[in-house]
Amino acid sequence: MYENYYVSVIIAAAGMSNRMGSKINKQFIAIDNKPILVHTIEKFEQSKYIDEIIIVSKEEEVEYCRKEIVRKYGFKKVTKIIRGGKERQDSIYNGLMALSENTDIVLTHDGARPFVKHTHIEDGIKGVIEHGACVIGVPVKDTIKVVNDTDVVHHTPKRSLLWAAQTPQCFWAHLIKKGYEHAMNEGIVGTDDSSLVEKMGHEIKMIMGSYDNIKITTPEDLIIAESLSKDMDSLLSRREIFYKSR
Repeated sequence: MYENYYVSVIIAAAGMSNRMGSKINKQFIAIDNKPILVHTIEKFEQSKYIDEIIIVSKEEEVEYCRKEIVRKYGFKKVTKIIRGGKERQDSIYNGLMALSENTDIVLTHDGARPFVKHTHIEDGIKGVIEHGACVIGVPVKDTIKVVNDTDVVHHTPKRSLLWAAQTPQCFWAHLIKKGYEHAMNEGIVGTDDSSLVEKMGHEIKMIMGSYDNIKITTPEDLIIAESLSKDMDSLLSRREIFYKSR
């Protein structure tokens, strides 16, 4: 049923990478011999449900992204590489303005989140069809404390009600556009895309993701990413051997 909808994904790759402490954009750091951004794009390129990929990059990195990422690795679904804005919210807005006029469903995704699974993509699209807007995420494992301005605990929320939001975040195209326009008109700055739709009173469905779907932000995350990548290669190798032996 998903084939009846034109699905676009906006990949945000214009971050500053301050916490990584690297001289280059974290999206271009290699894990398993390929840039992080390449691993991320591949997941959407390979999905039969994705029709269009728009990459939002730093203005000074647009050409590098075009030559060293899109052309070098032969991505066919990338229709545009556009410049980002001052904040992530500005960057995603630029991506929304560049969408195909055929777009029915929009997914927004972090370029530095390369371990997104194909099931996350499919579940996100299904979530839009059923609920209008949804977010891939996972229940938190730790107890969360809410503190006041002096770091004194104010209260401890019920852990069973808390989820960590990931990406992709998925919406009807008209709905997320309306959310962004409302935010611009009201001067609202959201912590993620779904919060802007929430501000209009629209419910957001949480969809179970994976604890492996990490966002690579710090040098410690790179160590975890290398481990996850090797584990995935090992799993695929064992699966190939199994099927050849049958």
